[in-house]
Amino acid sequence: MRNDRMNTIYFPAFAAFGGSAFGAISTIVTGWVTRRRRLRERHHAHAVSKREKLYRSFIEEASRLYADALTSDKSEIPALVNLYALIGRMRILSSDEVVHAAERAGRLIIETYLAPNTSFVDLPGFMEEMDPLREFGEACRREMQTTPSR
Repeated sequence: MRNDRMNTIYFPAFAAFGGSAFGAISTIVTGWVTRRRRLRERHHAHAVSKREKLYRSFIEEASRLYADALTSDKSEIPALVNLYALIGRMRILSSDEVVHAAERAGRLIIETYLAPNTSFVDLPGFMEEMDPLREFGEACRREMQTTPSR
């Protein structure tokens, strides 16, 4: 009888120890999950920011080159290399749709350099009918909208 009495005395102690252990483990797991989620969100925000900077650089460079190509006979080979370097970086970070749109914009700029110059009087009408970066901008917008926020 004494032996049974001793066993029943330990039950509350084991229950308290088990509850404490469960509470400690759940706190550790919750902290770990929260930290991983925060790191994943920070990584996602950094990746989106990186792509936005890359797209902005491409748009600025392509716009400048396109305007130069419309009015100049001389191509800026170093600037074209920079443009294609930006496209190469997009191949790593961006969707195929964005890369293809950037490549088409690059080809259009080269074709514009090879075409006869446009006079300043013809520029307003010419720019309205042809926006070399419209397709690229729309592809970037679609990519940014479809990228899940994690």
